Amino acid sequence: MFRKLVIGSLAAVIIAAGVAWYLRTDIVLFLASATGRVDVAPTRTINWQKPDPWSAAQGRQQPPNIIFILADDLGINDISTFGGGMADGALQTPNIDRLAADGANFTQAYSGTASCAPSRAMIMTGRYPTRTGFEFTPTPDGMGRVVSMVSADMDSGLPEVRVNNARAETAPAYEDQGLPTSEVTIAEVLQDAGYHTVHIGKWHLGRGEGFNPNDQGFDESLLMASGLFLPEDDPNVINAKLDFDPIDKFLWARMQFANSFNGGEWFEPGGYLTDYWTDEAVKVIRANKENPFFLYLAHWAVHTPLQATREDYEAVGNIEPHRARVYAAMMRALDRSVGDIMNALEEEGIADNTIIVFSSDNGGAGYIGLPDVNAPYRGWKITFFEGGIKVPMFMSWPGNIMPGTKIDTPVAHIDLMPTLASAAGAPLPDGVEIDGIDLLPLATRAVETVPREAIFWQSAFYRVVRHGDWKLQVTEQPNKTWLFNLSDDPTEQTNLSEANPQKVAELRALLDAHTASARPPLYPHTIEAPVAIDKTRAERVSSDDEIIFWPN
Repeated sequence: MFRKLVIGSLAAVIIAAGVAWYLRTDIVLFLASATGRVDVAPTRTINWQKPDPWSAAQGRQQPPNIIFILADDLGINDISTFGGGMADGALQTPNIDRLAADGANFTQAYSGTASCAPSRAMIMTGRYPTRTGFEFTPTPDGMGRVVSMVSADMDSGLPEVRVNNARAETAPAYEDQGLPTSEVTIAEVLQDAGYHTVHIGKWHLGRGEGFNPNDQGFDESLLMASGLFLPEDDPNVINAKLDFDPIDKFLWARMQFANSFNGGEWFEPGGYLTDYWTDEAVKVIRANKENPFFLYLAHWAVHTPLQATREDYEAVGNIEPHRARVYAAMMRALDRSVGDIMNALEEEGIADNTIIVFSSDNGGAGYIGLPDVNAPYRGWKITFFEGGIKVPMFMSWPGNIMPGTKIDTPVAHIDLMPTLASAAGAPLPDGVEIDGIDLLPLATRAVETVPREAIFWQSAFYRVVRHGDWKLQVTEQPNKTWLFNLSDDPTEQTNLSEANPQKVAELRALLDAHTASARPPLYPHTIEAPVAIDKTRAERVSSDDEIIFWPN
């Protein structure tokens, strides 16, 4: 009898172990969904401050209002400004196109890096990670391990995600991986110049004490607390889940529908996230129409998880596959947001004294499985090929920047901080080395060129420099060098590194000089994720495909 019990128990254990192994991905995602959940209160009304009107007694003319609209993971081909648009141009973006036409279109604009947070840090500070140490994108605790485990169960043809568990165990908590308070942000510069400063949306520069928007120069902040655009089961939402993407699986498991205001408790947004933030931004404009304000509207669109309203989904028409139609509907909402902001300024009679800047934190992501988001450029978010870092950058300022201005000079996110400070007549912070340059002389056609030798990008062992028309990429994982002449080869098809070793050596010397006195990263990278340069995550990779490993 005892023997039968033992045998039966062993059999049960073996069966349970087998079931657990078979369902291991579901179990990992279930555990992720049960971790870090926060109680979310019902939606509430935001009572935005209404500062006193600007007075001539303040000693100078009222400076221009500044609105900076930042999209997330927007592909250069997602907008119709450059002749593209979703679904071979079936979806146009008339409001974004109008903004581009109303002022300066920087046709060779680059993000600070190929992922979210460091680009945002460079926008805020005008400084490279070699100075700030803010080199990697903070991710929720445990995300690297979960993504690695889920990815291992997918037949993608990619190598395994490498996770350094020892580093992950000692890394600061997600909330405390932030931009140091010693850094001076554009919000602080403008605040000191008499601006009322407001942040709405994504932040991603730390949430702990000293890191959150209110501690970094913003008088008010409506913060994205999690990552759903609407509850997954909302009757007005259309979802598109990406079974081929481990990041998407993690987001659906972990994310909630939540905002917070000025560091308070989490509460439900008052509608679809893109529309809700836009409505609140319009309220900020109306509350501040008599005083100078800086509004940083940092949209989550078109980042995953892919969620659209039913109305937008129906409006974009029959686009295939389903995920492309949802993505197009998200783009429609983002374009509508830009239009609503411009219309509000005109209605309040302050459009002529308002600068609007529009950009994206990096290029479109390959892991959404849509091959044309960055067309015609190679690469994606989390690669330094043009598709990962080439972004729209539009700047309108009626009466100062002529409509239809096109600027082909290479510029980057680090240039926005000194540019906006200059427009406001605000001095740059004393004793702080700013890497960016003021773009207003270019935008107003006061000059044709700018005094810059090169633009740099880096993520640990993956480093890039653009010098004139030459672009060098070097990485240790795998050990690879790419050299391109972008004037002849803007889509990076022909690697000239072997044919031109002298140019490689020249550009490597620039890279080495750039990093020679760099401060170390604030926290080390804990994962190295494989990315196929020319295939989306929905396509199986073969041994002939070029890949890089992205450290984060």
